[in-house]
Amino acid sequence: MASTDETGQPAQQASPSGPVPPARPPAGGAAGPAARMPRWLPRAMVLALTLYALFQLSSWAFHQLTGLLINILIAFFLALAIEPAVSWMAARGMRRGLATFLVFLAVLIVTAGFVTLLGSMLAGQIVKMVEDFPDYLDSVINWINSHFHTELKRVDIQEGLLRSDWLRNYVQNSATGVLDVSAQVLGGLFRLLTITLFAFYFAADGPRLRRALCSVLPPARQAEVLRAWEIAVDKTGGYLYSRGLMALVSGVAHYVLLEVLAVPYAPALAVWVGLVSQFIPTIGTYLAGALPMLIAFTVNPWYALWVLAFVVVYQQFENYVLQPKLTSKTVDIHPAVAFGSVIAGTALLGAVGALIAIPAVATLQAFLGAYVKRYAVTDDPRVQGHRRGRRDGGSGPGLLTRARRLRDRRQGERRPAGEPEGSPDSGDGSS
Repeated sequence: MASTDETGQPAQQASPSGPVPPARPPAGGAAGPAARMPRWLPRAMVLALTLYALFQLSSWAFHQLTGLLINILIAFFLALAIEPAVSWMAARGMRRGLATFLVFLAVLIVTAGFVTLLGSMLAGQIVKMVEDFPDYLDSVINWINSHFHTELKRVDIQEGLLRSDWLRNYVQNSATGVLDVSAQVLGGLFRLLTITLFAFYFAADGPRLRRALCSVLPPARQAEVLRAWEIAVDKTGGYLYSRGLMALVSGVAHYVLLEVLAVPYAPALAVWVGLVSQFIPTIGTYLAGALPMLIAFTVNPWYALWVLAFVVVYQQFENYVLQPKLTSKTVDIHPAVAFGSVIAGTALLGAVGALIAIPAVATLQAFLGAYVKRYAVTDDPRVQGHRRGRRDGGSGPGLLTRARRLRDRRQGERRPAGEPEGSPDSGDGSS
């Protein structure tokens, strides 16, 4: 009879050479499922590869359509800017399509007039500078000869310029770049046409677009979307209209200065300064003032200094007096935030981002302000920008308060015994 251990299992027989190794588990035993690939792993791998392929396809499509998306974004903000004018005419019985067409026609006429006037000014000024270039060159040569005791001649300088390698290379590069410039001009015209078409549809079919957007949202979300849309219209339109008014004031002020200095093409230069200075915030005034300074320099070098001084003074007047009054109800954002938003917009979208950065930030600020909870500010001197009056952290009385207490104490010492406080003879001014 086989021996058994304490658990009732047959005990293993020891072989003469050592212990007997345990028997292998059967092929279909407990180790079989652990050695197999899980059923979900192939499907997970297929799903991961599919998601990666979709991500790569979406990234490629986004990079290919970046230009179109930027054009649509510009058109959307342009439609928001003209929405108040279109809605005002539509509320008086005019069809939205006709009202949008009239607004675009007015904008086109003003833009074409400005470009034509500015182009004629630049062409005439360039012709004048070319005609007067020999006189300018003679004056510079005479100044150099008188101060440095040289014997320069205009003929030698002209021949040296005509025979220089720099001029030859410049002419060759300009000739080879004519085709590229033509392609860029055609691309710019096509882009302008695309933006105008999308902006027209956004403005003319604004109510239909809002209904289509709200039809896929629950009622609570619909109210938020419509509120955000209304804020965007108010901020974008208010930004453009307030900037247009400040451009008018700036143009008139610079026109008066240029007329006093007898600088040619004063109206066109005033319009240039007004538009560039307002639609490129903070540094736009200095960029716009470069052209009037250059033209004023051709008349008299001292006139350029007068223009520079006027530009600097007017910028301070605009920043601290004019702009807070005109934009307090339309685009009430801090100048530092405005400048930072312009830099961020330029880094993201270039010149387009610089133009739409401020209305976008103003819209976001107004939308968040409607939902962010605010609390009453504690009555602390540090909130008003004052330091505490004591070293132990307590708020000591101000200088005026201490002077009044000292006066009252001295008047109390001079007051006769038994005289009631606050009598007409006490001298404290109370009645």
